[in-house]
Amino acid sequence: MPSFRRAYAPGGTFSFTVTTANRAAFLCDSAARDLLRSCIRNAREARPFSVDAIVLLPDHLHTMWTLLPEDSDFSARWAAIKGNSTRAWLRAGRAEQPIGAGQRRQRRRGVFQARFIEHTIRNEEDFARHLDYIHYNPVKHGLTDCPRNWPWSSFHRYVRLGVHPEDWGCAEPPPSLSHVNEGFLE
Repeated sequence: MPSFRRAYAPGGTFSFTVTTANRAAFLCDSAARDLLRSCIRNAREARPFSVDAIVLLPDHLHTMWTLLPEDSDFSARWAAIKGNSTRAWLRAGRAEQPIGAGQRRQRRRGVFQARFIEHTIRNEEDFARHLDYIHYNPVKHGLTDCPRNWPWSSFHRYVRLGVHPEDWGCAEPPPSLSHVNEGFLE
C-alpha cells in the first residue's frame, strides 16, 4: 500500500481536491451543497480556518484554506467535513456508490473517495496560480464557457474585491495556467 505523506505547516495555506466516490455527480445538487456548506461551517466553528477560495463541481471540489498560526491539522478537518456530510447525506436517504469488501472493513461509505489531494502553497505566485486553477476549473471541465457563469465558486467574491475582472477567463485560459494540462497543479 502506498505511503501518503502530508506536508503539515502551522499557519500554512493549502490547496485541496476532494472527489466523490466513483466520480458520482451530485455535489452541485442543492441538498448536497447545503449539507457540505453546513459541515464546512461547523468545522470552521470547531477549529477555525479561512476559506480563501472554493469551487464546487458535480463530482469534485477544489478549495484553498489558511490555518491559524499554531495549527496544521487540515486532515482532522477534512475527516470531520467528509464524515459529517456522508452521515447527513445517508440519513437523508440519498444514494451512495457501491464499495468493495476492503472499504466495508474500514467502515467507509460510498459518498466520497477516501483520500484527498493536498498541496502546500509556497508563496504568493503559487497562491495566485492555484487561485486561477480553482476559478477556471468549471471552464476546463466544459461546464461553462466563462468562470462568471458558474454559480458555485468564490470567483464572484474575487470580482467584487477587484482581484479579477468579470470577464476573466472567458476568452482564453489565463496565462498562469498555460502550462497546466490534466490533473492538479504540482
